[in-house]
Amino acid sequence: MERNNLYPIFLKSKNLNFLIVGGGFVAEEKLSFLLKSSPEAKVTMVSPMFRQGTLDLSKKGYVELIQDRYQKIYIENKHIVIATTDVPEVNVQIWKDCRAEAKLVNVADNPPYCDFYMGGIVTKGNVKIAISTNGKSPTTAKRLRQFFEEVIPENIDDLVKNLNKYRKTIKGNFEEKVQKLNEFTKSLVEK
Repeated sequence: MERNNLYPIFLKSKNLNFLIVGGGFVAEEKLSFLLKSSPEAKVTMVSPMFRQGTLDLSKKGYVELIQDRYQKIYIENKHIVIATTDVPEVNVQIWKDCRAEAKLVNVADNPPYCDFYMGGIVTKGNVKIAISTNGKSPTTAKRLRQFFEEVIPENIDDLVKNLNKYRKTIKGNFEEKVQKLNEFTKSLVEK
């Protein structure tokens, strides 16, 4: 059986600089997902043209639009780069430039040229779940996201906040605190 060996992390997006190269539907979709999950993300987009939806989205966040073709200079001071152009040679050049500069890069719909995938995300207050299909089926990730959005109770954030307050009152060392919290939250997963 094939295994997903990706390592999930949660990035503090407001501390990072993102670059999206492209101005079509895929670029707009990536921007939309990024801003939905991380409204404070700092994003630069480079493209000869931008869709109206992208122009509208750019007003809702920290988004800079640059009307130009890709040049290597645009990856300077960027931490994460997403290539979405409809010219495969340009996307591969972006990947090469990012590899040479040790920048994380995602070439949309081209898994061999991706350091990371942008999976499905479920957010309920402080609770966030990321879903990956190892780049094999974004549609499955979307359906799982919809499933979790329905089954996770709306008041989960109240539970998280209350557990955080409780955690601060527990006496003992780290191991004892973990044991008490495990005992206290056991009922969440019992059938």
